[in-house]
Amino acid sequence: MGQDTAKVSIVPAPPSPEPITITELPLPPVATGIYGAGFQAGSFLPDGKHIVALVTFAGAPQAPDPASIYDGEQIILLKTDGTVFPTGDPWKCLTCGVPAANSLGVSNTFDYPNSFNDNKRILFGTNILDCGEFNLTSPDCTPEATHIYPIRWNTSPDGSGAGGAIRELRVHPDDVHLGFNSFGFVGGAISQFAYFSRLSFNPSPTTGEPLVPRYDLVNVTRLFSPDNTPPFSVSGKWLAHNPLTNTVGELRGFSGRGTEVLYIGASVESCNIDVFAVELSTGSVRRLTAHPEYVDPVETSPDDKWTAVMDTRGSNRQMFMAGMRGIPPLIDLIATAVASTTRNNYQRRFFQPYIIDRYGDRGTYFGQKINAEGSGIAGSGAINDPEWNGRADPKWSPDGTQIVYRQDLTTSPACGGNNPLPCYDSPYQGGRRVRFMLATLTSRTPQILPKVQPVSDVVPWGTPYVPGSATPVVPRPAQGTYTLKGRKSGFANVTITDNVDIATIKSVAVNYTNYSDDGPTLLNGYENFTRTNPSYTVEVADWFSDLVQTGAVFATKKTSPGGLHLSIDVLTNILEATGNLTTTIDGVSYLQPANET
Repeated sequence: MGQDTAKVSIVPAPPSPEPITITELPLPPVATGIYGAGFQAGSFLPDGKHIVALVTFAGAPQAPDPASIYDGEQIILLKTDGTVFPTGDPWKCLTCGVPAANSLGVSNTFDYPNSFNDNKRILFGTNILDCGEFNLTSPDCTPEATHIYPIRWNTSPDGSGAGGAIRELRVHPDDVHLGFNSFGFVGGAISQFAYFSRLSFNPSPTTGEPLVPRYDLVNVTRLFSPDNTPPFSVSGKWLAHNPLTNTVGELRGFSGRGTEVLYIGASVESCNIDVFAVELSTGSVRRLTAHPEYVDPVETSPDDKWTAVMDTRGSNRQMFMAGMRGIPPLIDLIATAVASTTRNNYQRRFFQPYIIDRYGDRGTYFGQKINAEGSGIAGSGAINDPEWNGRADPKWSPDGTQIVYRQDLTTSPACGGNNPLPCYDSPYQGGRRVRFMLATLTSRTPQILPKVQPVSDVVPWGTPYVPGSATPVVPRPAQGTYTLKGRKSGFANVTITDNVDIATIKSVAVNYTNYSDDGPTLLNGYENFTRTNPSYTVEVADWFSDLVQTGAVFATKKTSPGGLHLSIDVLTNILEATGNLTTTIDGVSYLQPANET
């Protein structure tokens, strides 16, 4: 599991657990009531002694007091080695007080702060901060010496306008390239594609907005091609499942050495959202995770031998739909949005940090929980308090010995009030509900790795982006009835029904007869999933399931007699359902979350 077998013929035994110590990083005076926004632990600087972070300041005096600049969302440096800056503080604000003339046309976005390897620039939101000739940690890197430039992706044939909306930006470790995602709307539902581009500083643009010094994204490639093998292909009445395809759903970053894109891709098993790595130069794919629970925050170690993730594994949050293994992802042709949103409750994530070796989840090995030590008592504030939920992204130190991650304390309306779950008080002064944690892998030897050399602009398995071109449609089986053969035995009869007014799938109905991809387990029964979209972001599903798995395990996946009927908005993640779906594996039952929990 989790490995491109064309590249690795021998998978070693899983590693033994290693010692890990956890410390908390000090924060400046920050807002205490914000939850799910306004804070993010970013990457380490090249020296491995600082991280860059997004925080939201609170309590600043009014201007003209010099301290009035410490207000609202800002990007800071945070010491990780216990030392302080010349000011006596363990933090330094980089965006506070930058003159307006030095930040023309910038966007009000601060998410996913990441340092360039030149130690002079930082990517945050859709902006790049540049301290010119000075290192970011230098006392000479003052607000007056700092410039902030917007990033623009041209989507107009004549170069006019503000450019396309971009999200989830990640700088490539060669400091030259940038990956990003962009939403589109196809057939009444939201869609997304990932892109790879080169950063080009434009000091005096003559077209497009804003007409200020900026970074343009050039030589842009959409990480998709209609010529690539799709997750499901058709030959007459026969359906074929292609489990490791370079179908990039959302770009989540790059590998430590920069040779691969990390991404959320098409499911290998039904309702199981995993992360993958695809080689930029060849399109070859590795499955990084295979646990039934949900994952998307991911970063590989600088030497690419380990993966750090934020994952819901251990919470049983998604086991009610994904716990039965070996089901081909047929209903996932339309069920992925439901699978990827029910893992949240409002702004609450159920993530905890894990490390997994390069060869991925296999057998009974599902990585090592980073913050396993502690009392585990809810509301205690312990390192492993389950009410402190992980957020994106975990980040490795350059020498591979430390990982920084952020956690939030569950906050109303995800608890308290009408919600049956209790809210817990914060143990921190002022009631702060966010914390940045530093994990040290104490048995590891620090590494010094060579500089990542610039990679090619060309991604042979992608499609060069042409400004103004239409959003493509991902290939999928047409309406009809098909048969999917199990790799070892049996078959599945599949009926795909399209919507009448738009060319999208309305329902997928599957009947399994002694179906098996692995040999030891047999799958029988049926599953039917119907989707409608009252708006672009709202998913309404009618789900009927009666599956039985025998052999190596005895498992069932069953809805209540009237089926499961649910509605969820992909932007707010509030589950509203009638009926139930339950998965039982060798006598252990996994229930769906109660509404609004």
